[in-house]
Amino acid sequence: AVIDGPARACGRDARPAVALVLAAVIAAALSTFDPEEQTLFLVEEAVGLWATSASLGSAGIAFGLGVVGVALDDARLNWTERARFAAPLGLVGLLVALGLYVGVGRPGFYGDRLFVVMRQQADLTAIDQGLEQKARAAAVYGALTQHAESTQADLRRLLNGFRVDYTPYYLVNALEVDGGPLLGLVLSLRPDVAAVMPSQRLRPAVNSAGVAAGSEPGPAAPEWNITSIGADRVWEELGVTGAGVVVGQSDSGVAGQHPALAAQYRGRETGDDYNWLDPWEGSRAPVDTGGHGTHTLGSILGAGGIGVAPGAEWYGCRNLARNLGNPALYLDCMQFMLAPYPQAGDAFADGDPARGAHVLNNSWGCPPIEGCRPDVLEPAAEALRVAGIFMVASAGNDGPRCSTIMDPIANYDAVFSVGATDSIGDLADFSSRGPVPGADGLSKPDIAAPGVDILSAMPDGNYGRMSGTSMAGPHVVGVVALMWSANPELIGDIETTERILRETTRPFTGRLVAEDCDVSQNPEWAIGAGLVDAYAAVVGAMAER
Repeated sequence: AVIDGPARACGRDARPAVALVLAAVIAAALSTFDPEEQTLFLVEEAVGLWATSASLGSAGIAFGLGVVGVALDDARLNWTERARFAAPLGLVGLLVALGLYVGVGRPGFYGDRLFVVMRQQADLTAIDQGLEQKARAAAVYGALTQHAESTQADLRRLLNGFRVDYTPYYLVNALEVDGGPLLGLVLSLRPDVAAVMPSQRLRPAVNSAGVAAGSEPGPAAPEWNITSIGADRVWEELGVTGAGVVVGQSDSGVAGQHPALAAQYRGRETGDDYNWLDPWEGSRAPVDTGGHGTHTLGSILGAGGIGVAPGAEWYGCRNLARNLGNPALYLDCMQFMLAPYPQAGDAFADGDPARGAHVLNNSWGCPPIEGCRPDVLEPAAEALRVAGIFMVASAGNDGPRCSTIMDPIANYDAVFSVGATDSIGDLADFSSRGPVPGADGLSKPDIAAPGVDILSAMPDGNYGRMSGTSMAGPHVVGVVALMWSANPELIGDIETTERILRETTRPFTGRLVAEDCDVSQNPEWAIGAGLVDAYAAVVGAMAER
């Protein structure tokens, strides 16, 4: 019908020409979408609305073309008369198309990107582990940036010569390059390139969900998750709240004006430079529409009984948009956690490790659909550990099957991974289980913490409940902040801190089930060393003085 109507308007012998024109139009539309981007887009809650709108719109266009074509043919108009009728109609159609393009979604061309990993990664074994933590971080930053500058020089010259845009990285020796499969093939043949993979980015359509809202007021007393790990006892009996410790938060953003979080923002007086980075949209101050980041940060240090370490400070980076990212965006934030820089600055030249975080929350994972391979971010995790920065990662929500801790960064030995339990002490069914596949039996998670029905801050200034290992990891971040606040001599001592956390856990006595493996024989595959105990961990930290 789409072909026949216009063909009848132009004459029966015009069918092939009309078919070619329509094919070109359809191809032009489809060429603006990457198949992976369409797949990523389907995770949106509004997919039904968008799919229905697209289907009805396409059907309407096809029907309209058919009706117009048949009407012109039946009217027996000559070519001049048809042109007089069709020209204004075509102009109206063009104006409508332009209006839709500009007014619906975010107009622009969003081409392919490649994540190019260099073969020669930096060797940090010469870094003196006896240095004070900030000095060690500075040494790591200097070694990584110098290594990336020298080893990427030849490839950068090539890309500059062909006027190809790119963003260099140092925490993993890599570049994100604007280019598609053909350029990827050329780059993959270079001896200095180890891997070329798609760098997926969610197409920036309209987010119709609005700002995530909470439905509850703040708690009148510390919530069950806080009391069950003994964090309230740490405040009351030991006088420790996390003061002096800086938490780095990489997530969907932070509602920086939330009453439970505003006073702890490091940039509240000095400004947002060095304290906020948004690689997605370039926002100049902390913002969060999805709610995930605000909620997780609230569990770390939120005031009013929702956070484990309410005396700690935070700064943040937005690596997720609608709960999706890619290797380059995750690296943008991981580099900002090691060496923050001004918003208009250069990560290589302007980073300041003295302003870096002590402990990082990572309530995210990078699955293959986002362009990640299991080992792609491992050099970054290992470098941050050498720098004395404690990295906590949520184990993932693919339980109860075993061997489901497989996405970066929770699958790395250099990272402390956290599973989730509920209010009665049972392991959450959704909490991913170990061991890590393809990692020679590496046992994960490292520990378990509350992660079901957790009350915390929401972007609208209220409070709401969420469940997931994303909610469990922040509890351990808060406990590390309490430990390092109680004993600053431990800051940067990752191994001793991990040992104390493991040795002071509470035995797990709840329900423990899994699929595809016998966790009764290997309970560490589900709950690690046990349930985190904030009070015992802080007492253990103080004993190390």
